[in-house]
Amino acid sequence: MLDSIDHLIIAVEDLSISVDNYTKILGFPPTWRGSHPGQGTENALFPLDNLYIELLTSNGQGPGADMIKSFLESNGDGLFGIALGTSDIESVRSQLIGKDMDLGDLISGESTSIDSDLTRTWKNIYLPFSLTRGLFTFFIEHEEGSIPLRKKDFNYQVNRLDHVVIHTNDPDGLISLYRDTYGIRLALDQTVEKWGGRMLFFRINHTTLEVISKEDDKTPVDSLWGLAWEVKDITLTYDRLLSEGIEVTKVKNGRKPNTLVATIKSHTCNIPTLLIQHL
Repeated sequence: MLDSIDHLIIAVEDLSISVDNYTKILGFPPTWRGSHPGQGTENALFPLDNLYIELLTSNGQGPGADMIKSFLESNGDGLFGIALGTSDIESVRSQLIGKDMDLGDLISGESTSIDSDLTRTWKNIYLPFSLTRGLFTFFIEHEEGSIPLRKKDFNYQVNRLDHVVIHTNDPDGLISLYRDTYGIRLALDQTVEKWGGRMLFFRINHTTLEVISKEDDKTPVDSLWGLAWEVKDITLTYDRLLSEGIEVTKVKNGRKPNTLVATIKSHTCNIPTLLIQHL
C-alpha cells in the first residue's frame, strides 16, 4: 500500500533560528524554502538519502497555521507529524475505504519556492486522529516538481535517518494500525524485561520505526519522540558539531553490535537526538 516514510515534520516557532540549528546538525543547508498558499505556513526542507525533514512554521492565517500554533502552544518546538509516501494515492484511499475507514477527499497541495519561481505539487490524505491515535499522519503522492538534492561530498554530514522513535501505550493496537492497515512490515516484536515494556521495529524504505511501549488502561495514544541520524564517520561529525558550538556527548559503543553512537544535547528543537555509525 505504501512505499516509504516520505518525510517527518518538525514544528518550530522561529524558522530562521531552526534552519540555522539543523544546518549545523545535518552538515548542509536546506535545499528548499517555500510557502503554502492558503495554509498560512512556511517551510524549509532537508533531503536525506531515505526521506526528507521538514521544518514548518506559521506565517499567516489558515488551517495549517492553526495546527502549528496549537501544537507549539502545547508542546513548544518538536516533532509534529509523519508523512507516508505512495505512488498511487487513489488506490490507497480505495483500499482504506474498503476497510471501512472514514476518510475525506483527496486534497491537492502546493508549495512555491521563496528563492525562485519553482513550484511543487502533491496530493494528500489527512488521516483522522481517531485512526492515528493522536499522531498527525497523512499519505502523500508527489506530482509536479522536486526537492533539489544536497551536495554529498563530505563524510561529516548526516546521510540518512536511521530510525524515528514512537511512544505508545497500546502496542497491539499500533501493530494493527501500522502492519495490518498501513501494510508496513513488522520486523521485530520483543519484550524488554529490565523495564517491563515492549519494543517494536517496523521497516519501510530502509528506515526503522522504533516503537517503545508501556501498556496502561488509558485511551490509546501514540506520539513521535526521538530521531537517530546515521553518519559515515562519527568522529569527524563529532568534531564538526563541537566546532559549531553544539553540545554532544563523547562517542561510545552503541547497544547494537558494531555501532558507535553519540547524543546531541542542544540545537535539536527539543527532540532527543542520537548519532549512529554502523561499522
